[in-house]
Amino acid sequence: GRRTQLLKGLPATSTVEENSAAGVSVYDFNVTVSSLAAEGVAILPTIVNSNPLTEAFDIESKGGLEFRVITTGNPVLDYETMPKSFDLQIFVEDATGRTDLNILTIHVTDKNEHPVFRGNLAIQTVTIYVLEGTPPERIYQVDAADPENEKLQYSLLPATLPFSIRKSGDIFSTKEFDYEKDPHCYFLNVTVTDPEGLNSTKTVNINIININDERPYFTIKQRIYRIPEEQSPGTIVANVTAKDPDDEDSPSRLFYSIQSSDRHFSINPATGVLQVTGRVDRDALPLRLHPNISLIVRVEDGPSSGHASEMEITIIIDDVNDNPPECNPSAFRKEANENTTPGTFLVDLRNYCKDIDVDPSNNQFSFTGLSGFGSNNFALESTVSGRLVINGTIDLENPANQGVEVYTLTVRVQDIAHPTYSSKYPFYISFDNIIYIYIRIKPVNEFFPVFLNLSYIFSVSEITKVGSSIGRVHATDKDWPPSVITYSIVAATGTRDYTNIFWISPTKGDVRILARLDYETTQKHIFIVQASDQENSATASVTVNVLEVNDEEPVCSPNFFSLQIPVDLAVGTNINGFRIECQDRDSDPRSFRYFINKGNENRHFIFSPSAGSNTSHLILASRFDYESGLDTNWIYSLNVHITDDNLVSARDKTTHLIKTGTVTLSIRVIPNPTTATTTTPGFTVVTKRENLYSPSAWYVPFVITLGALLLLGLLGWLGLRSRCPPARKGRRSPRYHFTFCVSSQTMTKLNTIFDGEARDPVTGRMYEFSTRSGARRWKKSNEPLQPVLAMQVTSNATEKSGQGVDTAEAPSEKEPSEKRKELTAATKAAAKPSAGQSETPGRSGLRLQKKKQESEDGELSS
Repeated sequence: GRRTQLLKGLPATSTVEENSAAGVSVYDFNVTVSSLAAEGVAILPTIVNSNPLTEAFDIESKGGLEFRVITTGNPVLDYETMPKSFDLQIFVEDATGRTDLNILTIHVTDKNEHPVFRGNLAIQTVTIYVLEGTPPERIYQVDAADPENEKLQYSLLPATLPFSIRKSGDIFSTKEFDYEKDPHCYFLNVTVTDPEGLNSTKTVNINIININDERPYFTIKQRIYRIPEEQSPGTIVANVTAKDPDDEDSPSRLFYSIQSSDRHFSINPATGVLQVTGRVDRDALPLRLHPNISLIVRVEDGPSSGHASEMEITIIIDDVNDNPPECNPSAFRKEANENTTPGTFLVDLRNYCKDIDVDPSNNQFSFTGLSGFGSNNFALESTVSGRLVINGTIDLENPANQGVEVYTLTVRVQDIAHPTYSSKYPFYISFDNIIYIYIRIKPVNEFFPVFLNLSYIFSVSEITKVGSSIGRVHATDKDWPPSVITYSIVAATGTRDYTNIFWISPTKGDVRILARLDYETTQKHIFIVQASDQENSATASVTVNVLEVNDEEPVCSPNFFSLQIPVDLAVGTNINGFRIECQDRDSDPRSFRYFINKGNENRHFIFSPSAGSNTSHLILASRFDYESGLDTNWIYSLNVHITDDNLVSARDKTTHLIKTGTVTLSIRVIPNPTTATTTTPGFTVVTKRENLYSPSAWYVPFVITLGALLLLGLLGWLGLRSRCPPARKGRRSPRYHFTFCVSSQTMTKLNTIFDGEARDPVTGRMYEFSTRSGARRWKKSNEPLQPVLAMQVTSNATEKSGQGVDTAEAPSEKEPSEKRKELTAATKAAAKPSAGQSETPGRSGLRLQKKKQESEDGELSS
């Protein structure tokens, strides 16, 4: 408790530069003791307080009673961020109990400091990954500052590398990198310089491929210990000893403790032995980035509230080869075309494998033991590179490995350095790994389809059903696996579209017909079929020979006809000269046979010849017998069949068929004439006209007289009987007066129905006839048969005059006189009035005859 001047040189003022390292001397002073303090200093000079509070300073002995104030380096003095001065209260006590307390004022002086990097570059080496093929661009921003806030300059070394840095600190790549041609890694020394020339340099690693590498951090303090990682618990690291001056030579009873929290190490409180207590893994965070562990060891002379001293112990953890290489993924699936040439690169295994050991000497590994079925077709370029290449043939069609579509390979990955694993740690499992590589071989369409034949010939009957298969084409392909071949019709000879006639199965090659084949139209079809495997194709010719078959029916002309014959036609007569003429496209005309299939009652009709000709005539075979009742049908509908029974050519005959043509005939039998006539009562028309002559019309009497003479001559020629009444007597006049008679005749109207037609056997001309009266007339070529036609017959001059009367014309001049007489008799009978009929016409008949007579008078006048 007594204060005495023991501290010599204090109070005092001193200076120290900022950023001074630990142990830098700041100020020296002595301690003076009296002669009574023989034992010296009881309490060494100690900094008991500071203003502001800091632990940046400490006192150490220089020997004897000389001491000095030094920097501790914790914290490091910084002029820009910390107080500029510190007042340290130094306390000392000698053995007699005298004490002294004085102040040492320390001023921190400024120093031009080196520029400092900020951000990641300040605490570690920055690694930048640039993908190959990336165009020139900014790849990193360097962040640095000058403690004195001066403007900084940036530079890169070496300057020959393809990178540049700008004033702003931006690092740019100046080229597009190619991993296979350019170096895989570039080391850039980034230097930042202040105006006075002080600089700092950091290294930036630029990897074209991602490389994850870090450099361990170590301190240079003398209290440094080095141990390898993964030491067993209990391993002694250091033996911390301390000695208390109060104890002199006797063993000190000190208490040791670690002030900082740490799970890796512990210290024996009594002995100070520092040992390992937990796993120390250099390859795991945070030791992977900071391999140094700093411990503050405190020694106290009492269990509590005693005097203590502290010191820092730094333990550096060294890396060992304790991790096997690992690959992610551990299985690879690759594909290669079967025609890939040897030497082709498949995969670089090193890009997927890594060893997490930090020390490069421990993280190197190799690839060995390439094995598996077919591994002789593959190889590793080297044990270090991990590049897998093809060195053999993997052709799927190669007999050595035909059909092998997947290769399963294994590669062993192992450390190059000798492992230092301990069996005490079960998590050390293996020193190598196995990589599985599955290589799938992709087929390549190398071969063209090939038809078994360059041309195919199929023979098929022309009556083959539509949809029938007529043959099959087949093509093969040497590719493995076998290619799917598709068939199609692609072309044909000429311009004909054969896809409408034939169809080919796209998958099987079956050729089928889509339309009916006709030998008579086309005997041979030629077209091109194609076999395609979607990329390549081949063609073949297909010839379809159509086999002739009797599939054509005889075609006859006419195929329908109407005939009329008299009932008394002579047997053996070619009826109306009728004949049929037949043709068949696939049969000889001599093969035709004619027979009446239906309607030939009592077999009155036959055809002659009945076979061996393409022409046959219709013949009356037997007389009609209507009087006895044997025949009752007056109209016959004959169904005539015409058959063929051989082919034009006997070649390629597939089957024997008979075809039938059909002709339909309608024959009307005309009975003998029994015509009943209807007579319209006749009448006489007498017309008198008087013409008065005028001298100015002198020509009129002449013309009238001449016309009258001509008319009388004409009437006389016609044989008309007419009587003219005597002229009326009258008074004479200076004019000429004529009285003349215009014909008077009796008219008889005959209603004649022409309901049949037939052919004249002599001339071959067609004529119409009445089945009731037997009247006949020639049929005009363009006039159809009239079912009812009224005929008017005059009593005289009916055969030659033809005016105002419909006459029945004789069929032929060569016709027998009997037929002509019958026709004349029928006409005369029709002209006579029937019994009981009045000769006085009715009003309607009078008007008709008068109108007709006036028409005739007009013609005569003209």
